[in-house]
Amino acid sequence: MKKNSAFAVRTSLLMLFCMMAVLLQAATPKTTLERVEPAFWWVGFKNPDLQLLVHGNQISTTKPVINYPGVVLESVVSVESPNYLFLNLKIASNVLPGTFSIQFMLNGKAVQTYNYELKAREAGSSNRIGFNSSDVLYLIMPDRFANGDPSNDSKPDMADKLNMADQYGRHGGDIKGMIDHLDYVADQGYSALWLNPVLENDMPHASYHGYATTDFYRVDRRFGSNEDYRQLGIEAKKKGIKLIMDMIFNHCGTGHWWMNDLPSHDWLNADAKTITNHRKSVSQDPYVAQRDKDEFRDGWFVPSMPDLNQRNPLMARYLIQNSIWWIEYVGLAGIRMDTYPYPDPEMMADWTREVTNEYPHFNIVGEEWNTNQVQVSYWQRGKVNANGYRSWLPSLMDFPLQDGIVRAFWEKEGWSEGINRLYDVLALDFLYPDPQNLVVFADNHDTERFFTAIHEDFSKYKMAMAYLMTTRGIPQIYYGSDILMTGRKGDGDGTLRKDFPGGWAGDKVNGFTGEGLTPQQREAQQYLKKLITWRKGKEVIHTGKFLHYLPKEGVYVFFRYNASENIMVILNNSDNEKPFKKDHYSEGLKGATKGHEVISGKSVEDLSGLVIPAHSAMILELK
Repeated sequence: MKKNSAFAVRTSLLMLFCMMAVLLQAATPKTTLERVEPAFWWVGFKNPDLQLLVHGNQISTTKPVINYPGVVLESVVSVESPNYLFLNLKIASNVLPGTFSIQFMLNGKAVQTYNYELKAREAGSSNRIGFNSSDVLYLIMPDRFANGDPSNDSKPDMADKLNMADQYGRHGGDIKGMIDHLDYVADQGYSALWLNPVLENDMPHASYHGYATTDFYRVDRRFGSNEDYRQLGIEAKKKGIKLIMDMIFNHCGTGHWWMNDLPSHDWLNADAKTITNHRKSVSQDPYVAQRDKDEFRDGWFVPSMPDLNQRNPLMARYLIQNSIWWIEYVGLAGIRMDTYPYPDPEMMADWTREVTNEYPHFNIVGEEWNTNQVQVSYWQRGKVNANGYRSWLPSLMDFPLQDGIVRAFWEKEGWSEGINRLYDVLALDFLYPDPQNLVVFADNHDTERFFTAIHEDFSKYKMAMAYLMTTRGIPQIYYGSDILMTGRKGDGDGTLRKDFPGGWAGDKVNGFTGEGLTPQQREAQQYLKKLITWRKGKEVIHTGKFLHYLPKEGVYVFFRYNASENIMVILNNSDNEKPFKKDHYSEGLKGATKGHEVISGKSVEDLSGLVIPAHSAMILELK
C-alpha cells in the first residue's frame, strides 16, 4: 500500500508539472521574426552607425545578441508595439565583409536567428558621379513605357489589376520593358534616366502612379523584382546612362504593411481627417501662425497617403538609411525627391547632408512645385535665408522656368509676355546659389504635355527644345514629348501618361523604330536627337558663362561662352523674319564675324547679312 501511495504521489506531481509547463507555454506568446530592414548592409561607410528595424510577433520580449568582430550592438530600443525592436549597431571602419548571426534570446535560449550580411562595396562607390549639367535626363513613367514581361501585369494577391481601358489603371509597363529599350534611350543621346517610383504600391486603385509606397525595400512585383531593378542599373551603366530614383519621404500609402501595427503613436502625423493646406509659403512666411505651419507639415497629402513623422528619430534614421541602401544596391547616380517642402525641414537637411557626405559627387533634385523663385531658391544648398534655415539640397526642379517656357510660346508678345518670360525668369538667377544645377524642363508627368500647351505649334516646339538644350541647367525631357505626344491636364492625369507607342505587342505605331509615326513626329524625334547629341560634347554649354540681351520685337539673343568657345542662340518668336543687328550684340560676339549654324548645318560667312526666319531658332558656333 505504501508503494502504491508513493507511486500515486509521484504520478500526481508529474502530471501537475506537465500541466504547469503546458500552461506556462500557453501563457508565453509565440515569438516570430517577420522582417529585418535593411536586410543587409555594406562595409566602408563614413557613418559607422546602422539601425535595424526588426518586426515580428512579440519580438520585443527577446534579447538580441551579436558576436562578430568589428560589430557592436550599442543599444536596443523598444517601442509601444511589442512587435518591434530597433537595434543600433556600430560598424568599425576595419570590419571585414561577411555574415553574422543575430540571435534573439528568450529565457536563455535562441528562439529566432537572422543571418545578417555585410557586403563589400563596389570599387569607387563613394566617388560615383551624379547627374549634372553635362547630362540630358529622360523621364519615364514605368507603367506606360514598355511591357517587356506580360506575365507580371497582374498579381493574384494585389488588388489593382491590369486595365488598359482605364487611364488610371495599370497598363503593364515594367522594368524589362525599359531594359529592352535602353538602346533607344542611348541612341537618342540621353545620358540619365529618371523613373517615376518603382517601389511597391499595393493600393486598390491608380497604383501605377507610384507615389503611395507600401514597402520601402521592395520593387513592385508588377514592375519586376529588386534584382531586375539592379540589373537595369547595370545595363544602363554599360550604355553610359545614369539612373535616378524617385523617392518620397513625406508619406507612404495606406496599404503599407506597418499601417496595421504602427511602432508608436508618433510614427505618423495627424490622421486622414487632417489634410495638408498645401500652402508652401509657410516655410518662409515671417508672420505665419503656428497652426497653419503645423497643418502644412503634418497634414496628410491626400486621405490615402499617411504623413510620416520625420521628427521621430527612428523614422528619420529609417528613411535616411533606405535612400543610402538603394544608392548602393542599384548603383544610383541621383535621387529626385518628391514634395520636398512638406517633410520636416531639419530632417531633410540632415538627410541631404549625410548622403552627400557619403557620396560627395552625387546629386539630389527636390520637387518644389512653385513658380516663385524666392520660394524655390530657399531650398538650395548655400542659400542664406532670413529665418536662418540652412538647406543642403544640391538641385531643384526649375518650375519657374518651366512656366516661363510654356507661356513664352503661347502668349502674344508684350512688355513682359511671350519671349520676355525667358529673360525675366533668368534675370532672377541671383536668388540661387547654383542656378547651373537646376533641372530645366518643358513638361513632366504632372503638367500638361508641352505640345498640347503650345497648341501643337511645331515651329514653337522646335524653338523651345533649342532653348532647353542651350540654356543654363540640366535639361529633362518627358518620355513621349520626343514624338509630340499630347495630353490635356483637364482631361485627367492619366492622359498625361499615355502608353509610349511600340511598347506593347500589336502596336501599329512604334516610337522606338519610327514605324507608323507621322512625318512631323519623326522630324521632332530626329531634331531633338541632333540637339542632344551636339550638346553632349559641348563643355561650353555644360559649364560656360551666360550672357543675354533684352528681347526686342520678339527676338531673344543669348550667349554661352568660355575661354575657348562662344555659342550664340537666337530665338525669333515673332510672326516676321528679322535681320540680325550685329552691332547691337557686339559685347556677346567678342569680335566674331561668322559662324556655323548647328541646326541647319550651314556656315554663316557674314553675320551682318544674317536673317532669322519667323518662329525659328538658330544656334551658332561663332568664329
